[in-house]
Amino acid sequence: MSLLDRAIARQFLLNVIVLFVILCGFVVVIDVSLNADQFLLMAERIANADLPDGEDAGTLRKGVIALVLCADLWWPKLLQLFNFLLGMVMVAAMGFTCTQMLRNREFIAMMAAGIGLHRVMRPIMIVAIALTGIQVLNQELVIPRIAPLLVREHEDAGNHRLGEASVALTPDGQGRLFRAESFDADTGMLAGLFVLERDADGRAVRAIAADSARYEDGAWILDNGFEEPRERSSMGLARPIERFESSLDPAELRMNRFESYKQALSFSQVGRMLGRESLADPEQRARLERIRWGRFSMMISSLLALLIAMPFYIQRVPTNMVVQSLKCAPFAIIAVMGGILGASVPIPGLPAAIGVFVPVMILSIVAVAQFSGLKS
Repeated sequence: MSLLDRAIARQFLLNVIVLFVILCGFVVVIDVSLNADQFLLMAERIANADLPDGEDAGTLRKGVIALVLCADLWWPKLLQLFNFLLGMVMVAAMGFTCTQMLRNREFIAMMAAGIGLHRVMRPIMIVAIALTGIQVLNQELVIPRIAPLLVREHEDAGNHRLGEASVALTPDGQGRLFRAESFDADTGMLAGLFVLERDADGRAVRAIAADSARYEDGAWILDNGFEEPRERSSMGLARPIERFESSLDPAELRMNRFESYKQALSFSQVGRMLGRESLADPEQRARLERIRWGRFSMMISSLLALLIAMPFYIQRVPTNMVVQSLKCAPFAIIAVMGGILGASVPIPGLPAAIGVFVPVMILSIVAVAQFSGLKS
């Protein structure tokens, strides 16, 4: 990259970082201010836990613990927020970068040196593609690892466990119905398990019960398990059973319990979910397909939104940039939001894997028209 490219890229990247710091700080401050009482109560409970009855921890200690709780709750959410905000932040950072260059008459200097204004787009797009690459790594490698931390509420700050909950009747791919008194989402253990096995007509043919169960190598390993046929001739003939194979595993049970858990799955994890026989609901499959491919549609839409917005700011003569921003805002917002909506809203008559890319097709045409109309 030439000196000019490096200067533009550096300024653009700096603006992206500053905008992220401001936006993330604004979000965290608003949330903490609205929930300050809850954080302080939890901090007081933790600070006084090891003290004798009647003693109260100091204000400084409780304040430090409250700040630690806030940081513990928000650091994983900020990594997820980076993915959601990147598209709009890049458009805003490009606007600030071009406005600074126009104000300093750098565009005029470039044209005087025989350099077309199209040149401004190259370093900005290189940095934008690099940031999108970081977004992909964040989504595919980091977010899945911290998924349990993303489903926590404010009252769970400081707690890194998903905890236990009962399991309602849940089908697997072999026609069985699962029910359990509790499911530990951290260890994947089921307690008080009851499984009803059915035939092709939906009639019960076998019941399986166990005190607890753990999942290993595609099968549930039972503790004190037994099976009982449901045919009239065999009723009451219970036999011990140690294991049975099932496609319903702890990952799917976690996903059923936490709706937002699906968004944190990686591309390969979603692919494995779609390959399971237990996932028979067509709406659920379409939803996972949109999650799987929609994130790439959003990323491409963000880059196209940047291309669409740039001609509004790359001007040959000094211009009122407030007016240009007002002209650009509808196009940029529609472009970014189009990618988000296209990834989440089904389009009738189109498979989910194709429907999510409809906004990309439309934005590509607009981007080519904008680029070809740039006066440099």
